[in-house]
Amino acid sequence: MIFLTMTPNRSEWDLPSSRGIGILAFSLMFMMARDEFDALAPQREAAFFYGLFLRGHDVDTLRQDIDVPRAMLDKWLTAHDFEVSFRENLRRVYSYRKQVLAIFDGLISNEQMRPRLQ
Repeated sequence: MIFLTMTPNRSEWDLPSSRGIGILAFSLMFMMARDEFDALAPQREAAFFYGLFLRGHDVDTLRQDIDVPRAMLDKWLTAHDFEVSFRENLRRVYSYRKQVLAIFDGLISNEQMRPRLQ
């Protein structure tokens, strides 16, 4: 699960530095906790990351936090420890993360195209 932490000398929220597995755990827990898929969940999560971007977090770092690289998914799918149902959940999480990333990228491109007032 992803936990946001407050740094002692700063007032904004920071994401943990670990990659991949935290996002996986968060996504699996979120997706498995609901019987029905919430159609607005990817938009809400993308909006959360967009809010971090607006607060000054690096866009490339946020993209890495959202994304699950294909190579990592392939590694997880070939692990012998995982059951078939868990592998299916991994595929769903991968698809979900890509959807969140696409929405986030759309928000970023809209922000960059927005005219600035001087």
